[in-house]
Amino acid sequence: TMALMDNFTNVFQRALTRTFCPVMQQAIGFGSAFEGWTAHEGELVYRVLIPLTPPLGHTFHLERDTDQQRPGRNFRVRVELACSCPREQQGVNMRCFLHHPDVIRRRTRHPNFLDTLCTGSYLDVQKTVCWFCALVRASWRRLPQSRSWHLVLLPSKRACNLKLTNSQESFQVKVLFGVRRRTSDIFISSRPQGLHTPSIMWPETYAVAETKFFRQMARQTPQDSSHLRCLQLLASVLARKDFSIHSIKTIVMHLLNTVPVSRWHRRYFLLQLSDALEQLRLSLEKKHLEHFILGNQRLPEEIRLPQDVRRAKPPNLFHSLVQDPATHSQAMQTYFDL
Repeated sequence: TMALMDNFTNVFQRALTRTFCPVMQQAIGFGSAFEGWTAHEGELVYRVLIPLTPPLGHTFHLERDTDQQRPGRNFRVRVELACSCPREQQGVNMRCFLHHPDVIRRRTRHPNFLDTLCTGSYLDVQKTVCWFCALVRASWRRLPQSRSWHLVLLPSKRACNLKLTNSQESFQVKVLFGVRRRTSDIFISSRPQGLHTPSIMWPETYAVAETKFFRQMARQTPQDSSHLRCLQLLASVLARKDFSIHSIKTIVMHLLNTVPVSRWHRRYFLLQLSDALEQLRLSLEKKHLEHFILGNQRLPEEIRLPQDVRRAKPPNLFHSLVQDPATHSQAMQTYFDL
């Protein structure tokens, strides 16, 4: 999967040379398929995020959304032209889009992406997805994978969903786009947040940091650790009982971060399951489960966070249980029926 994405990125980078389009960096795999577990049987779905950086003569400015009614932390990406002239010689460089936009358009015969991928001055998710999907269609035959795989693009507004099939198997690749927050492991991404995410809204995502945490744990836990087996079993069973897979994953991550790594040896597997289920019960009773990344002061130092993320108040993933007593009662009953 990552070889496929690397091939796409290499082709796109060559095709977009001398254009003023967002620059695609190496794709980053995240989610269960890259963490070593899965909650669902059947067709595998790989999730990757392609970081975008501004082209020459442009800058990205991340603006935090202040609408408290919208779930999560959301940003807009304001695109601005930047002078690329030598110092003290502004206006001299004929390749400066800020001072000579008409000359640049005439020479390159390419529009500026402010005109094509933005709504107003803000990078537009849906326009970016359409642009990428068009590049995939135009470039697929140049990739070595095209000789043995059949590609179908599945409809989606905020991601490019690729379905690849051959005579023996099939899998999906869900491609999201993002902008890295400084040099951290936190991105704002095209992943939707809620039912109606505006097209210029880029929600903050912690998925890359979570996957990095699992890779860090894989290096620290015993070689025959069963933490992934424990997570997979809990997620596959509890998901059928309408428990959120992400809440189960959050509980296991909290345990991984607090329980001594020696306790994750496979001989303690039943104890691990018991600990996770007990933590779920306590969280349901208290109607409180803290987000694992936001505001977590005890993360391994390898997980790089912006200061505002590290210092944030951890949101309660079970906030809905506080608001709705009937939902809370049903969740408790479902737990005791396990």
